[in-house]
Amino acid sequence: MKFCKWKWHLDEMFVKIKGGTHYLWRAVDHEGEVLESYVTKRRDRKAALKFLKKAMRKHGQCDELVTDRLKSYGAALRDLNALEKQCTGRWMNNRAENSHLPFRRRERAMLRFRQMRCLQK
Repeated sequence: MKFCKWKWHLDEMFVKIKGGTHYLWRAVDHEGEVLESYVTKRRDRKAALKFLKKAMRKHGQCDELVTDRLKSYGAALRDLNALEKQCTGRWMNNRAENSHLPFRRRERAMLRFRQMRCLQK
């Protein structure tokens, strides 16, 4: 199933795995469904580019990417020649932020995660 005409909301969040800080990158569609997730140790252009390529390879191109003001997204989208698709605004990315809430509940119930593999499923 391709999600080519939809709006994607991209966001990253901090996650503790075995006491170390990792970053969970997530792509959420306009209905709040999680399309793709990816765990990295860094939050830079290289990690954002790998995440975006993975999401676009699996789900196709989208018309609009709503992100926060993280510089890594702009640099990665510049490499993909898709900078004009990026939208940033004050409350525009609430769809992605609200999708973190069930995830945080699961994290608290498990008393932190122990493997990176269980996050990306």
